[in-house]
Amino acid sequence: MPFDPNAAAASDSFFGLPEHLDAAVQIIPVPFEGTVSYGGGTAGGPAAMRRASLQVDLLDQHFGDVWKAGLHEQRAVEASDTDADVAAEAILAEVRDRVRACLDAGQIPSVLGGEHSVSLGAIEAAAASVPSLGVIQVDAHMDLRDAYEGHRFSHASVMRNAAERCPTLTRLVQIGVRDFCQEEIEFARASQGRVSAVFDADLWDLADGGGSVRRFFDEVLTGMPEHLYVSFDIDGLDPSLCPNTGTPVPGGHSFNQACALLRAIAESGRRVIAFDLVEVAPGPDPEDEWDANVGARLLYKLAGCALRSQGRLTKV
Repeated sequence: MPFDPNAAAASDSFFGLPEHLDAAVQIIPVPFEGTVSYGGGTAGGPAAMRRASLQVDLLDQHFGDVWKAGLHEQRAVEASDTDADVAAEAILAEVRDRVRACLDAGQIPSVLGGEHSVSLGAIEAAAASVPSLGVIQVDAHMDLRDAYEGHRFSHASVMRNAAERCPTLTRLVQIGVRDFCQEEIEFARASQGRVSAVFDADLWDLADGGGSVRRFFDEVLTGMPEHLYVSFDIDGLDPSLCPNTGTPVPGGHSFNQACALLRAIAESGRRVIAFDLVEVAPGPDPEDEWDANVGARLLYKLAGCALRSQGRLTKV
């Protein structure tokens, strides 16, 4: 039978979509949380989002019929060692290879964590594929520590590692930051503009003073190169939208503000070649799907943003 986007999900795949190995968007689940430093549970994020995605309606207000381009879930990247650092390096290598293969095939890789450390391999592959890469990081944290709790590939070091290991990563803009240490601020300042933070408190002041946050996002994007990678840590949102994430921080984006950012990216003339969504953690109650519900909807919009930026979706 032909797929009916108006009907209830008929399969347990992401968004109830039929299997399509050559789909434009390739979801790469990475349920790893070896370096978590506060709350756990992110390893359950991909599976929880898959379950929650079955009740997401497929005509998106901002990006339209995202499902028509196809979203396919690949085999999960699993930890191969009980030692967190050994496992993290192996995951980095496999994610890098998977993302590179997707890019070579003209597909859009979407890494689904797990903790934020899983993004490093994806950013490395994206940076190696273009002459200049810009990274938009939505996050409550800067993730610029040299190491954290003895882990070189910590979730708190992912963007420091990306900046140091990827010479073609020419601009990193961190949006929604509200928790950071002196080491991170100093690293950003020493980068001479290569790394810059948009602090959540400053966004609030802008909105409180009657300014347009969307117009500000447009201005931020004017300084970015043609090719973008979007890294979305769910804790960049207001914690009422992700109460079970590992390191929640008061403040943060509303869902609508996050959508405004994704629309600005999609309409900026830049090309999103890959993205990730990390740190979604289901609640301890199996019946509580709130975090996964928000995550699934954000995943669909991230896919829509990337597809629209590449001209693969028409405007609604």
